[in-house]
Amino acid sequence: MPDLSFDVYGVQVVPFAVTPQLVFKLRVDNGAQDEAIHTVTLRCQIQIEATRRGYSADEQQELRDLFGEPQRWNQTLRTFLWSHASAVVPPFTGSTEFDLPVPCTFDFNVATTKYFAGLSDGDIPLCLQFSGTIFYAKDDGPLQVVLIPWTKEARFKLPLKVWKELMDTYYPNTAWLCLGRDVFKRLLRHKVENGIPTWDQALERVLDCMEEEVRS
Repeated sequence: MPDLSFDVYGVQVVPFAVTPQLVFKLRVDNGAQDEAIHTVTLRCQIQIEATRRGYSADEQQELRDLFGEPQRWNQTLRTFLWSHASAVVPPFTGSTEFDLPVPCTFDFNVATTKYFAGLSDGDIPLCLQFSGTIFYAKDDGPLQVVLIPWTKEARFKLPLKVWKELMDTYYPNTAWLCLGRDVFKRLLRHKVENGIPTWDQALERVLDCMEEEVRS
């Protein structure tokens, strides 16, 4: 019976995808070297192990929206889900390498975007948990099927600079913010009534007014 182990040895930015996408480079080894693996339909759940890295004072302030005040982080800082991904591993015997594409978002309503954007440098500790189906045959025997248990894992440190490169490639000098329709209509009315040419300028004007009220 196949006994697969997985290792992540790299990650790359996909420059021309429809949406922002990273490709993780993986190697899979089969402990049963004499078995011919016909294919593997692989599912992967990627967790961010937030407790496995340190945070500077500036990063702690940037991440308050996600984890609360730093003095409460011993209660609020936890491993959390980043993404689900899937891949089809081609036929192999012994070992092979394959790509795992992972779509990414720059929506600041999503916890992972807040997390990545709140960091200044370093790596993001990831845990990739695998499941799926293996189609294999031993010697000249019949095709057999076995499931991959969720206990199969691989850890990887994603360089933050790779994520920043991805977002700079797809959204240079831009951030995405999703607004409720009522809020958007109010902002649009404010923009039109005051002859403000861009959305950036409309928001800047609102923020300037708020800051002026606070100073007063």
